[in-house]
Amino acid sequence: MTGFPTSADIYLEMDGRKIAVVQGYTAKASKTSRSVEAFGESEPVATIEGQKRYTLELTRLYATDGAVSDGINFHDLADFSLVICKPDRRIIYSGCQWSAIQEDGQLNAMVAEKVSVVAAKRIETPA
Repeated sequence: MTGFPTSADIYLEMDGRKIAVVQGYTAKASKTSRSVEAFGESEPVATIEGQKRYTLELTRLYATDGAVSDGINFHDLADFSLVICKPDRRIIYSGCQWSAIQEDGQLNAMVAEKVSVVAAKRIETPA
């Protein structure tokens, strides 16, 4: 695989099946950290790593033909994965739950314009 990812390379997966392709995404990782203070010190003596949180903004999701025939509903999705195929690796966000969905109505189109997602885990694997 060479070049930049396309919508065929960014998709939602559930139970090992591709259920939707994604035109674009924005990923944000954050974590909580806290300082360890010691009596008599003017600055913290250390910091402790906290939990990580992955927030994703997906744009233009198109349900696959198989998912449409199975009656997929973006509002019913839970515990799915976002897979991003890059030239040298795959990034998988798993344990996903949606937090917001924005749809623009068009006749006979199973398209969600924007979906905000929170993921439990992020892993990278070689391509």
